[in-house]
Amino acid sequence: MITHPRGGRHAALAFILVTVFIDVLGFGLIIPVLPRLIVDLSGGDTARAAKVFGLFGTVWALMQFVASPIIGSLSDKVGRRPVILLSCLGLGLDFVFMALAPTLAWLFVGRVISGVTAATIATAGAYIADVSPPEKRAANYGMIGAAWGAGFIIGPALGGLLGQASPRLPFWAAAGLALVGVAYGFFVLPESLPPEKRTAFSWKKANPVGSLTLLRSHHELFGLATVNTFYLLAHHVLPSVWVLYTAYRYGWSTGMTGLALAGVGMGSILVQVFVVRRAVAAFGERTTLLLGLSFGAAGFAIWGLAPDTRTFWLGLPVFSLMGLVGPSVQALMTTRVQPTEQGQLQGANSSIMGLTGLIGPGLFTLTFAYFIGAGTRWHIPGASFLLAAVLMVIALGVAVTIQPRAASPEKVDGESKR
Repeated sequence: MITHPRGGRHAALAFILVTVFIDVLGFGLIIPVLPRLIVDLSGGDTARAAKVFGLFGTVWALMQFVASPIIGSLSDKVGRRPVILLSCLGLGLDFVFMALAPTLAWLFVGRVISGVTAATIATAGAYIADVSPPEKRAANYGMIGAAWGAGFIIGPALGGLLGQASPRLPFWAAAGLALVGVAYGFFVLPESLPPEKRTAFSWKKANPVGSLTLLRSHHELFGLATVNTFYLLAHHVLPSVWVLYTAYRYGWSTGMTGLALAGVGMGSILVQVFVVRRAVAAFGERTTLLLGLSFGAAGFAIWGLAPDTRTFWLGLPVFSLMGLVGPSVQALMTTRVQPTEQGQLQGANSSIMGLTGLIGPGLFTLTFAYFIGAGTRWHIPGASFLLAAVLMVIALGVAVTIQPRAASPEKVDGESKR
């Protein structure tokens, strides 16, 4: 698979985890200060800054949707290593660009570029598929999820501290981390995709719509992609209305909100590090996926119905087990395409993530606003979380129809091993 079968594989996996952690840490660093910087560049006009911030988020998700399949397909042609290193380099330079941005227009361009370079996650996912035997993929994807969660927990906290000195300082720190990651990867990261398993680049497959044709190539793969879409869409309820909902219904302070979000992140990390591997070994990937979807639906429902803070906290361990979903669905999908299609698959998955990022915020904020509005017939503050629970139930219904397979479905030379 790679040049050094044992030591090289472990070193490669470690680097991918570090890369994901650094990428998410870098983005987490700027979360507390980006709105403040936008306000400063808007001349102190908070109303204008809020509109600009919303536009920035939409454009970032749009660039993810467009760029992810291109970068994923490109890695199928030239290999994973150069794509990962160049994307990380571009990300680091882009953070420098944003740190120096003198106007909103410059900062906007920086966010567009970061939306493109952040599509590295698609190639990282393909790399994991390259270096992991099918039976270990769910566990390794779980480790990626844990690295992502750790970066998201530490990044905003560190960014808030650095931002007290200057709103631009976290951008410099993020740039330094990204460039250190490039230097580390240049000396450590081996190539995972040998030349004989590479495939020609095709714009027909690499464009966002064309990349989704792969997901329709087999009914089980399409079913898993549908599950992933509803799962990712439901997950957007957290960044969309969490703060508004908990402040409105429970009167939470900023400190309590941050503590609870950190608890969500920590719960997800613990599940993906310690539970995923054991669950897959005991029940198999399909049953683990069904369990994760069930716990996710239950967790969202508890939060949507919780009458007080204590009940809301009781839903945290239930919701944390939704961390079983991502690694399981990723592992199941990677074993249903050929090795030459792993980059295209991950690009398509990232496009789905970008697409749900365009839909989710509006869907959940409008639902929340409607059911707490003065003229509404039903006053249901938790309606957004209940909607997320319904989406998870739909995903569960689709997942149930996907039949288990007795052996590895990974294709070799166009034929299935099964």
